[in-house]
Amino acid sequence: MNQAVQKNTLYVGGLAEEVNEAILHAAFIPFGDIKDVKTPLDHATQKHRSFGFVTFLEREDASAAMDNMDGAELYGRVLTVNYALPEKIKGGEQGWAAQPIWADADTWFERQQQEEEMKRLQEEQKAAMQVAEDLHRKKMAEEREGEMDEDPMAMAEAEVLKQNATS
Repeated sequence: MNQAVQKNTLYVGGLAEEVNEAILHAAFIPFGDIKDVKTPLDHATQKHRSFGFVTFLEREDASAAMDNMDGAELYGRVLTVNYALPEKIKGGEQGWAAQPIWADADTWFERQQQEEEMKRLQEEQKAAMQVAEDLHRKKMAEEREGEMDEDPMAMAEAEVLKQNATS
């Protein structure tokens, strides 16, 4: 996942609620000419999502701003400033827009069938293990019964094993 880094656009995280695009612009303008400032909004609350992007005209200005502002405090919050990754449409290499919505249906059904088959096999294996364990307990109980005449402790063990085998 080698995404090219945009050397003149900075990601600014940790923004306080009071910070708007104008304040963000004012905080970063000392480092050079700014081309654009964006603070993506949460559609539900119509407030920014505690981060923004600042795009400088020059890469050197962006580098200086990142060096100086990463870890700096703005409105009582510590900022995280890094180079921004390029925007990408969600949904794989080509994005959702490049394929119809039903394109994933076949693989989804295959995954569902594989999961169901796995569960069935696990249940069969668990049942087989239970049968083997019960047979082992029964065999141990029979062996202990042969020893009962000689040892009272063996008699008690055989009784416990017999109870476990029937339950």
